[in-house]
Amino acid sequence: MRRLQRLINFGLALAVTLTAIPSKGADSQLSIDIKEWQVPWADTRPRDPAVDSNGLVWFCGQSGNYLASLNPGSGEFKQYELPDGTYPHNLIIDEDDYIWYAGNRNSHIGRLNPNNGAIQRIDMPVKNPIDPHTLVFDNAGNIWFTAQWGNKVGRLNVKSLQVDLVDSPLPESRPYGIKIDSDNNPWVVLFGTNQLAKVESERMQFALHALPEAGERPRRLEIDNKDQVWFLDHELGYMGRYQPETQRFSQWQMPEGAQANLYGSALDDQQRLWVAVTGTSPNQLRVFDTEKEAFISSADIPSGGGTIRYMYYHAKDDTVWFGTDANTIGRAKLNQAGN
Repeated sequence: MRRLQRLINFGLALAVTLTAIPSKGADSQLSIDIKEWQVPWADTRPRDPAVDSNGLVWFCGQSGNYLASLNPGSGEFKQYELPDGTYPHNLIIDEDDYIWYAGNRNSHIGRLNPNNGAIQRIDMPVKNPIDPHTLVFDNAGNIWFTAQWGNKVGRLNVKSLQVDLVDSPLPESRPYGIKIDSDNNPWVVLFGTNQLAKVESERMQFALHALPEAGERPRRLEIDNKDQVWFLDHELGYMGRYQPETQRFSQWQMPEGAQANLYGSALDDQQRLWVAVTGTSPNQLRVFDTEKEAFISSADIPSGGGTIRYMYYHAKDDTVWFGTDANTIGRAKLNQAGN
């Protein structure tokens, strides 16, 4: 382990801890149990699942222009067609089991009524179309979202249906993953830069935090119960943590380095960070204990994975869900070996 002091572009000296991860450092007493379901609509890039109150798993068929549900018990799938040209990128589910999705290519956010398939469409309030990318509920039940190529972050008031947008202060910064902290402020990784951004929710203002390496390109992030921000660098193979109170970065180098292509992530209720390593064939899931600061388990994806772009933690049954470019929906659970 070595400690480096770096000066970032805000003139603040931030401590950066860099740690290499051994290639075989997983705890042998823990195993990841993975089950996958083959999606019946070929080559439709099923992705970004979430689980409703009835246990149905909903997901986007990005290339197939649909939303769908999976009943894990019966294996039954049900498809809901979307307006032409939607190509949904992400979905989230509210307390009433309505499905909110990002209309990535036709500049809207939609709400699907699962009871009758009716869709309510909320168009973006801009002349030039933008691409709603990743949605997340805040602590008041409103929706914050990123627009990668639109270079914006937005907020949708779910009662008034008003959409407010704020431009990233950096050109072509590509706002990507987004999560909400305990103060109801969204944090965003900017995939076109080496920046982590906090959006002050009341004033809709950006605060930028440069990552330690100029070549880092973060794609996804999670926020733990201490409001520490965990992020995945897709280009150089770092898994990182930013501690806002001390402005300290810590980074862990994956053994594959730049070939790791870190992508999807999830944080479970034991504060364990699930990481998708998509540069390997097959893709791998790895679990990092954020308290012990060590990886505790890893497993290959049975289908190969293709690419795992997003993961979702379902607290009720302590499972992690994901979609793959191998056209599967997957469920993962961390177990004691032999159970």
